[in-house]
Amino acid sequence: MPTFCRHNHLVQNCPICAREQNIELRPVVSPGAARAGQSGSAAPRSRASTLGGSAPRTRASASRAGSRTGLTVRRLERGAEDGYRSPLAPGLKSGADAERLAEELAFAVTRLARLVADPPGLYAEVAVTGDSIEERTWLAFLIAYLGPLDGELPFAGIEQVRTLWSSGADPELDGAQTGPRTAHDVARGARTLQAYRTWAARAGSQAAAFTGESAWTPERRFARVFERLSLPGLDRGARFDLLTTLGRTGVYELSAGALHLGGSDPVTLGAKRVFGIGDPLLLERRAAELAAASELPLEAFDVGLYNWERGSRARLGMDPGDQPDAATLSSTLAALGLS
Repeated sequence: MPTFCRHNHLVQNCPICAREQNIELRPVVSPGAARAGQSGSAAPRSRASTLGGSAPRTRASASRAGSRTGLTVRRLERGAEDGYRSPLAPGLKSGADAERLAEELAFAVTRLARLVADPPGLYAEVAVTGDSIEERTWLAFLIAYLGPLDGELPFAGIEQVRTLWSSGADPELDGAQTGPRTAHDVARGARTLQAYRTWAARAGSQAAAFTGESAWTPERRFARVFERLSLPGLDRGARFDLLTTLGRTGVYELSAGALHLGGSDPVTLGAKRVFGIGDPLLLERRAAELAAASELPLEAFDVGLYNWERGSRARLGMDPGDQPDAATLSSTLAALGLS
């Protein structure tokens, strides 16, 4: 029976695992390449192509390719390999990377705690129980969709354009300031806002749409609403942050039982680097294992992995003085074998 490695390749075809186990690599040749070779028209293949990869490209050629396709090439900053290994984060080979992950997870826990006990800025208006639940929900949506700014006035951009739900008017987003985690696309205009209003109208109200069935558990409600909120222009990050905000500020009974990873979302990409695998189910399992070992709420991995993958900390509405919780940082470092 064929044996697959942790990278979802046959062991004999994986450059990493084959090297670790001293297995001779077996050339990977596609049927199309074989036919080309038989015809005598194919050029000799490079060593990189026989390993299932692509031929080396110079920086200049990569730059020209990027300009032709409109893609932006981003070089990930990784810590130097220093022999670090952890079964809870098998993708990490650097103690510096592991320490930074612990710091970002601890900061994310601090943020979650503040949303519950002392919400900053516009989050406080979302948490006020005496106000209309429709207005509170709409404000939470605008915060998640536009995103708090990095700086002294994180909510300034949202305050300049916010509207009341009861007015039926969407914010004027031309020239609006958006935060680092915004889901807003200038080319899309207000279409995502309109799709959200249509989504809420089908349920009768925002409250009905987010509540769903009264018998649902908070985890079940989070998962179902997350799935139903898959609207044009409303990406994974905005949906997850919206539901987390609404749950933590007490607007609805919502609690994440999974990270809902997938696609090219920064959190998903960060999870793949940390956990050393690409399968979404295994990523969810490994995130849950690290959360349990570190005694962290799973929701913290959303912002924690986002900031870790980004390479710098987006404060996402928190005050400049908010620092990673010391006890959480200590337990996470211990779980990662760094204490």
